[in-house]
Amino acid sequence: MISLATLFVILTLLFILLELMPGSPFNDEKLSEEQKELLYKKYDLDKPLQVRYVTYLKNVIIEGDFGQSYTIQKNVDVSKLLKDRLPISVRLGIQSLIVGSIIGILLGVIAAVYKNSKWDTFTTIFAVIGVSVPSYVFALGLSYFLGYKLKLFPFTYDIYSPVQSSILPTFALSMFVIATVARFMRTELVEVLSSDYILLAEAKGLNTKKVIFKHSIRNALIPVITVLGPLTVGLMTGSLVIERIFGIPGIGDLLVTAISVNDFNIIIGIAFFYSLFYILMALIIDTLYGVIDPRIRVAKEGRNG
Repeated sequence: MISLATLFVILTLLFILLELMPGSPFNDEKLSEEQKELLYKKYDLDKPLQVRYVTYLKNVIIEGDFGQSYTIQKNVDVSKLLKDRLPISVRLGIQSLIVGSIIGILLGVIAAVYKNSKWDTFTTIFAVIGVSVPSYVFALGLSYFLGYKLKLFPFTYDIYSPVQSSILPTFALSMFVIATVARFMRTELVEVLSSDYILLAEAKGLNTKKVIFKHSIRNALIPVITVLGPLTVGLMTGSLVIERIFGIPGIGDLLVTAISVNDFNIIIGIAFFYSLFYILMALIIDTLYGVIDPRIRVAKEGRNG
């Protein structure tokens, strides 16, 4: 219920913000005032604000209709444009999240287990660089050295070779995830390893590897999962520039173009998707809490009961 209310508020804010934006989808100097009036009438933009707002909510919520593109692909449904591009951006985001999470967790575990060693120092330096340097800098570096100079991977996206040509953008996007997850994992695991119940388990003679992998990592993962939600959405929004650099025909590239030409319906459609994706990630993470630590699930069931 809270999620639905949140989506309603987001839709309302999107409508208001776009109404307040300067400019118009029909800024072509070649259009006369009469032609502009006809276009406004064709797309029902000449109707009162409250009428357009009610129609907008009904179309989006009930019919899932975001209208048609005004300028990018005239009279083409926004839903169709998103359907063609959405899978590409989602796949790139999921790949980056998986790669970043796995590598980040491994680096964090190694740094925590071998605290104050060269591995710990390397992870700390890498985390600082990964968080500080924008993803597009990594994208340009990877594209130039691994794509252009060494020719190991395609440095532009190829729709006929989607897996191979998405390797460089995946690693460029995942750098921030690796750095963030490694930093959180290292900090949390160091704290868990020094906690009383872990020290007691080791004192009782339990195998060190078993203590680390079965108990310590599991508890340290809870705070890490908390940051994965915002990171996932960050990957989707962060792909705006990455998609431009590698020529990826995703929704990020479409959003940049839509903003530049005031194609409002496309902007609303993509912004709504980002919001919906964020809410879904929050629900998934909330579910994962109970999977990793059953005590959280039991506590929630007790409150609901």
